[in-house]
Amino acid sequence: MMRISETVKHLIIINVIMFIGTLTIANGVFYGLFAMHFPENLAFKPWQIITHMFMHGGADLANFSITHLLFNMFALWMFGSPVEQVLGSKRFLFIYISAGLGAVALQVGYYYFDFYSAYKGIADLNMDGELLRKIVSIDASEGQYIKGEILSRQMMPILDSYNFNPNLIDGNAFKSLFDMNIIARSSMVGASGCIMGVMAAFAMMNPNAELMMIFLPIPIKAKYFIPGIIILDLISGVTGQSFFSPSNTAYMAHVGGAVTGFLIMWYWKKNQFNSNRWN
Repeated sequence: MMRISETVKHLIIINVIMFIGTLTIANGVFYGLFAMHFPENLAFKPWQIITHMFMHGGADLANFSITHLLFNMFALWMFGSPVEQVLGSKRFLFIYISAGLGAVALQVGYYYFDFYSAYKGIADLNMDGELLRKIVSIDASEGQYIKGEILSRQMMPILDSYNFNPNLIDGNAFKSLFDMNIIARSSMVGASGCIMGVMAAFAMMNPNAELMMIFLPIPIKAKYFIPGIIILDLISGVTGQSFFSPSNTAYMAHVGGAVTGFLIMWYWKKNQFNSNRWN
């Protein structure tokens, strides 16, 4: 059995502790503080850019998924340990955190594209920025669904407090606000982006290593296996069609993490004969 490397061990411990915190601190307070919220949401805090990488689970007990944690930690051990053993702890951690940042940058950028596409439907209203942030931050959910009637009911007193005439919001404008609310209420958790970066590094270091998916027990070389996963994530992110993972997966985060890990390793390999070498 492969020996777990030191930094990987510490990362797994941190992820488990954060998961326990999410489980035990009631009413989603822990999740609300440390999950990555869309920057236009009032719940967004700058530290979430980092802390979300160590979070798993959901904002309420019904959404908890220990499977997400177990799969990610297994992948971290399997791919992270050999990468750390070659690169050392500092460079491994640099790839891990950088991939997480690349993941959140691409996913949030993708959300912003959709957010501002929807914003075009209310641009003529000249709505105050603070008022808009309060509307898109409204929790209009009931169970697993976001309902327009809840959003409409809760935004009325907010509009009134800003002396904004609700009659200006017609059906099309309300649809735009509803779409923006869905996007702004999105949150990100998980180490998947970081791990995709580590997997990309592993594939560059061990291109001919044979890997297998649990549900597809056929050995595939890493140089084909990892790019294949990235392509499937990219297709899922663009089309919304899920191949293997749950439909609420942040697919673009996977792509961003993998591309970041690849670029870092490509740079280090290209400069392998100077102070930046990785082998």
